[in-house]
Amino acid sequence: MVFGSAVPTVGVDALSAGDFLLDVREADEWEAGHAEGALHLPMSEFVARFGELTEKAPEGARIHVVCRSGGRSAQVTNYLVQQGFDAVNVDGGMQAWAAGGRPVVDGSGAPGTVI
Repeated sequence: MVFGSAVPTVGVDALSAGDFLLDVREADEWEAGHAEGALHLPMSEFVARFGELTEKAPEGARIHVVCRSGGRSAQVTNYLVQQGFDAVNVDGGMQAWAAGGRPVVDGSGAPGTVI
């Protein structure tokens, strides 16, 4: 994956409850805390598991890509855009998500934390 200079980006405040969220953080980060309902495909496994995204993302839906702070998700967003997907990077990642008061759950569904 190559980082592009013009990666489409949105702020956490622009997201609504029905938006499709793709979390590309690693398993330990996901287990500690994530947005409920997000699809988890770690960046380190993304290309190998790409089919899961195409199976689970609603047809034609914008894909909102998130990581801890926005770096990894920017790379994945750039890759998806190059593949013809409507994808945007979530500015500030899960840190901004939590700071904005959005709910974070752990692997068991209890309140989680962003690491």
